[in-house]
Amino acid sequence: MRKDFGVKTWLYPMPVLIVAAYDKDGVPCCMNAAWGGVYDTNQIMVCLADDHKTTKNIRETEAFTVSIADAKHVVAADYVGIVSGNAVPDKMAKAGLSAVRSAFVNAPIIQEFPMTVECRLRGFNEDGICIGEIVNVSADEAVLGADGMIDPHKLEAITYDPVHHTYIKLGEAVGNAFSDGKKLK
Repeated sequence: MRKDFGVKTWLYPMPVLIVAAYDKDGVPCCMNAAWGGVYDTNQIMVCLADDHKTTKNIRETEAFTVSIADAKHVVAADYVGIVSGNAVPDKMAKAGLSAVRSAFVNAPIIQEFPMTVECRLRGFNEDGICIGEIVNVSADEAVLGADGMIDPHKLEAITYDPVHHTYIKLGEAVGNAFSDGKKLK
């Protein structure tokens, strides 16, 4: 038996993405965006309202970064999602976050988040979806595995639970992509 809930914006998992950009004076700002993901082979998309300071910054600089929020920084990640950069200009500092300039785009890399996708703005579509061309992915060496790649267990990425309004740390691997399904061939 199934229970109907009607129209809800419930989807699992919903990534917790921290979008960051500089303003025209080089001051970084960031926000929490749960509605985003891969747009195309080398592109990412995030749904951003026009009234966000970070959105304005992206339009001005034509660059941004998207960091993957992690369990160690859940409080800071939530804070930058509930406080507007228009009202609190130093919200990154209040969240305990610091930034360094990307070597690839004119956008800040937030040092506390261990994985960042660095993007050049491709544009905003008619629905307000921000589309970025991925020019680099960087990760702190602390989250790399023995193979030199990002280890999801060390990354401790979090996802947003839209039903209960909680953050959940991603867990164990349960299968092998592009492999397990071959058993049914």
